[in-house]
Amino acid sequence: MDELKYEKIGEANTRAEAEIIRSFLEAEGIDAELVEESVSAYPVAVARVEIFVPKEKAKRAHKLLKPFDDIQPGEDDE
Repeated sequence: MDELKYEKIGEANTRAEAEIIRSFLEAEGIDAELVEESVSAYPVAVARVEIFVPKEKAKRAHKLLKPFDDIQPGEDDE
């Protein structure tokens, strides 16, 4: 069995959010692939988007995205 070449580094709530993350990573020289699974629940469709990068670049990708993990809704309001 071939070893997987990509590693999941996270998920985004929307396709737009995932595209921004992908663009950021690619600007840093890290290829990113997005995998979307849609779950339809009337009247709103929910789509979590998984973000994958090459295994050898996963550690760097995590490091680049770490500052964004601490952002919580409402923090700017204080």
